Formats: sequence, structure tokens, C-alpha cells
Amino acid sequence: MFTGQLADASPSPADPLPRLNDLKVPTSATEVSDTTRQAAGWLGANWQGWVEGALRIVFIVLLSLVLRAVVRKLITQFITRMTRHSESEAELGRIGGLLANSGVVNTERRQQRSEAIGSVLRSVASFSILGTAALMVLSALGVNLAPLLASAGVAGVAIGFGARNLVTDFLSGVFMIMEDQYGVGDEIDTGVATGTVLEVGLRVTKLRGTNGEIWYIRNGEVKRIANMSQGWSTATVDVQVGYKEDLDRVEELIRDATEQLAKETPYDELIWGRVKVLGVESVAADSVVLRVEARTTPGKSGVVVRALRQQLKTAFDQAGVKLKEEAVPAVAAPAVETAAPSALADPASVRSQATKPIPVQPPEPQPDTK
Repeated sequence: MFTGQLADASPSPADPLPRLNDLKVPTSATEVSDTTRQAAGWLGANWQGWVEGALRIVFIVLLSLVLRAVVRKLITQFITRMTRHSESEAELGRIGGLLANSGVVNTERRQQRSEAIGSVLRSVASFSILGTAALMVLSALGVNLAPLLASAGVAGVAIGFGARNLVTDFLSGVFMIMEDQYGVGDEIDTGVATGTVLEVGLRVTKLRGTNGEIWYIRNGEVKRIANMSQGWSTATVDVQVGYKEDLDRVEELIRDATEQLAKETPYDELIWGRVKVLGVESVAADSVVLRVEARTTPGKSGVVVRALRQQLKTAFDQAGVKLKEEAVPAVAAPAVETAAPSALADPASVRSQATKPIPVQPPEPQPDTK
């Protein structure tokens, strides 16, 4: 009786594990012996599959970890080669040119950009390798991946539609870093805000405005960027002198004054090259304007402009150069007193006759009484 029940509870290809509801507790030594033999047979029939599955899982995990370490090492070497300083860009080759700065090469700036890109690449590589390994482990455990992958696909499409702005911001941030559009400390104009870059993220760029405010700008919303800190800046000064001044002499004074300023600290590092006198910018009745231009360190044109004005003012004062011709005071013509015409000017008028003095009448002769 018990033997038949145990035989019915033995595993089958469709039901590899015995059903707990069909098992009964053995009550005799014979039943215990039969149950033990059946359990041993079941273990003997399945242990090879368990060992193979365990070995397969261990192999997948070890292979994924080794592959992840190798890929991260290759990415690190790739980034190190891009940041390697070289006096000649040709020595860097095409890989070095990937992160070449526009304008002036800055090793520290290139290193910051390459580290950011390396971090992104390492994260993407780790996610891809470990994610694939996790799916392979689930498959080795007998988990049906078809519903999981289908659900993940539908969820990915839904998230993609809902987070398309996030993806746009992320991709824009990656290309901004790779192309070196701006970096921390740069003065930039993004169209909606102008200020100093405090932080460059893959999604948001943080700026400090001129009044101290903090701007958070999404990378995907930036349509144009003006970077005032890359390459070099231009300091332009318009110098006004009197109309009658000798322009050749004035230009010579400007060159001497600017050369002296370029030798002083800290302007010896801020001014790049010789200051140029471009010539006459405008002419007025009492003055002439000359334009002076200097190439400066990025973002320092305002400092150089103020220093140039002060230096030129001092040089002009010492040389007696006038900034404007003095106006000649106009001599006022003597005023001619004119009176309104009077009716008395006509001697034949009634009023003129009325103003004439009454003539003295001669005394009448007295009659003689004698």
C-alpha cells in the first residue's frame, strides 16, 4: 500500500519534484528505507544538472567581472593617452586630436574633460556587461526571459517617451564636454543667462550671474553659447585728442605708454603681443578719436582696458597733449539801441503840432490917457 503511494509520488519528467500533498510520513522501517532509496535516486538523477548549472553561473559571473575589468582598463589607458602632454599635436595622432582645444591648448582643461568622458564610458561599459551577465544567469536558472524582455521593452518605450528631454540633456552634455564648448571658470553667454560656469554636469550646467545669482540651465535647452574665456580676448580703447594735435606724435606716445605698461606686473602676463594703434576712428570739429587694440588673456579685457586708459591719461598729461580744442569765445557785437517810430517824428502831425511851445504874444499897446 505504502509502496504504491511512494511510487505514485516518484518524480516524472513533467513533474521533476514530488508534490508535498501526495507524500505521507513513513511509519515503518521498510517505508523509511524505500523513501530513502527514492530520494537517493532522485538526487542521483539531478545532481549533474545542478552542478552544470552552478558551474555555468560561476563561469558567467567570473567572465563578466574579468571582461569588465579589462574594458575599464582599456578605457583608462585610452583617456591617459588623450591627456598626455605633447609639444606637437602630430605626436598625439587622431586620438589626441579628439579632445584638442580650440585656440590655446590647456593640459589641465583637457584632463578634466577626458576624466569626465572616461567616467561616462566606464559607467556605460559596466552597465552593459553586468546587465548582460545578469540576464544570462537568470536564463541558466531556468527563468523564462521572454516575458521579462517584452515587459522591459514596453517599459523602455514608455520611459523613452516620458524622459526624452532627459535623454536630450544627457546627450547634449556629453557632446559639450567632448567638444570643449565651455568648462568650469569660463565666462559664457547662453542666451538666457550670462555668468561664470560653476559646474558642468551631463544634464545641467550651473552658472553664477553678475549679481551673484545661481542659474541652472538644462544642456538640451542651450541653442547657442558664447564663450568669452577661450582662446584670447580683445581690449579696445578709443583715445580722444585735440583736432590740432600731431597724430604721428600722439601715436608714438601711445606706443611708448603701452609698451611700458606691458612690462609691468601683472600686465606682462595679461597683454599678449604689442598693442596696435589702428588709426583714426572718427573726426569732429574740435577732436580726433584714435582706436587702440590689444590682445589679452581670456576674460581679462576689462582689466586691461582700464589700465590702458589710466596709462594713456598720465602720458598725455606729461606730454601736454590736449584731449579737446578749447573753444574761442565769440565777441559780442555792440547792441544798437533802436526805438519804436513815434508819431512826433512827423512835424505836420496833429500831435507834433500840439507839442510845440505856445508862442509868446506881444503886449497890447495901452491907450494914451493924456
